[in-house]
Amino acid sequence: QVLLVESGGGLVQPGGSLRLSCAASGIIFSFYAIGWYHQAPGKQREWVATISAAGSTNYADSVKGRFTISRDNAKNTVYLQMNSLKPEDTAVYFCDARLGDGDYWGQGTKVTVSS
Repeated sequence: QVLLVESGGGLVQPGGSLRLSCAASGIIFSFYAIGWYHQAPGKQREWVATISAAGSTNYADSVKGRFTISRDNAKNTVYLQMNSLKPEDTAVYFCDARLGDGDYWGQGTKVTVSS
């Protein structure tokens, strides 16, 4: 059984930081590209960042320079370091593991950026 579990969300003030984690089990983690997405209330899910199996990274323009995605294959975990958070970053954040036809999602972790 494949399981992805996100954690690290919470309430933070504008300008603050959070680190999200996505822990995977049931897959050969190092083979998978992992993506982070977010979904704000009343909006569609949007892509945030991806890290490939080889470790190359890509970011949405809205988070470039503020967010950093990384992976630790020994821990089957991908991280999303989020700095300089803005109210518009408020959303539920999901991770996605993808390899060929395999596509697995976690349940999400909520991030609220508010003073």
